Amino acid sequence: MGRDLSARTLTLGLMQGFMSKTIAWRVSDQPTPYLDAVAQMEARVAMIAGGRAKDLVWLLEHPPLYTAGTSAKREDLLDGARFPVFETGRGGQFTYHGPGQRVGYVMMDLRQRANDVRRFVFDLEEWLIRTLARFNVRGERREGRIGIWVASPSGNEEKIAALGIRVRRGVSFHGISLNVDPELEHFSGIVPCGINEHGVTSLSKLGINVMMPEVDMALRGAFEEVFAVRTTSERPRAKAKA
Repeated sequence: MGRDLSARTLTLGLMQGFMSKTIAWRVSDQPTPYLDAVAQMEARVAMIAGGRAKDLVWLLEHPPLYTAGTSAKREDLLDGARFPVFETGRGGQFTYHGPGQRVGYVMMDLRQRANDVRRFVFDLEEWLIRTLARFNVRGERREGRIGIWVASPSGNEEKIAALGIRVRRGVSFHGISLNVDPELEHFSGIVPCGINEHGVTSLSKLGINVMMPEVDMALRGAFEEVFAVRTTSERPRAKAKA
């Protein structure tokens, strides 16, 4: 994706009256099975598209697993027996999810944002960059490399956050992931996002030792700032009793 954006795009959603929009904000404290998360996202997207629910940002963690995006290459799955592998409709290639990584699923009606998917992806990147800045970490975009990158103490560039979205009936889902303190060795079972020239890192590896609630607060503040919205807390869906 190119980064030569117009001044209109760089306003990051401050135009067209978006400040009055309210978005639901949900945080799940327990690991959420991947297929359960996908089912909940798809149900919410249908409700948003039909005007029956608010847009939603859902923060969660998954058990260890790999996901394959629509551009995934089978040769980039180096150890398919290590963790469950799920094919998913989001853009991108292979990625890892697991404990210590904050996943943010963003279900947003892009029809209310000029159907501008390019700007939406730019804003998701900006959300991650501003979240990292709250911990004095400089995150950057790189042409031709999806995600957010930081300079390691050795000077090498390493990936600290990933993103991949899907749009259905004008509503986005899937979203972003930020490495807080995951087991980075688990990424060795794949070529993350098809890029093997650079490694992965985390806030913890960079010496930033923070608890997940602190990260959640930073994510929420940065999201409201970038997307110029208000967020209201929504309880996670209760699990059905057996």
